[in-house]
Order: sequence, then structure tokens, then C-alpha cells
Amino acid sequence: MNIQISKEAAAWYIEELGLTNGDYVRFFARYGGCSNVQSGFSLGIESEEPINLAVKKEVDGITFYIEEKDEWYFDEHDLVIELPDGSDEPVIDYKKQSTPEV
Repeated sequence: MNIQISKEAAAWYIEELGLTNGDYVRFFARYGGCSNVQSGFSLGIESEEPINLAVKKEVDGITFYIEEKDEWYFDEHDLVIELPDGSDEPVIDYKKQSTPEV
């Protein structure tokens, strides 16, 4: 599992959440809503320091991450976040991880 976040999407989170260099953004499983990977759950977002990192991606001094306890939610998918031209907010997608060649 990986986090792929475009610089544009990261900048959106930085502005919307009032983040500064060294801050954190956690993506987590939230009960309720819907997603493409888990029925009855959706993706939550909050700004807090990590406890047990599973995966992280640093962009412009901000660490975007997922905790070990939330790995199940992604069901072997990468989290992909982009901000398409003309869009007011990021678009979140889940890409099935490819099997490494042996």
C-alpha cells in the first residue's frame, strides 16, 4: 500500500487545514458512508501526529500517512489523491496494487 498525492492536492490540504511545515494529515477508516473498497465505511481525514505508521508520503513539509490499524480499509489498494484542473477539491481514488514480478 502506498499514498500517491499530487503537489496540487497537497497544497489544497495545506490551505484548507491551515497546515504548516512539520504537520501531519492522517487518512483513516471511518464508519458510515461509502467507498470503492469497503462497504459501510468511508475515508476520514484529520490533522494529528502518528502513533504507528503503516505508510507515509511527505509533500512540501507535510506528512500524509495511514496508521497500521487502518490498513485493512485499503484492501491492498494504493490511495491516490489528485486535484484535477478546475476542481474545487481533491479527488480520491483507490488503485489495486500490482503484484511484483519474481
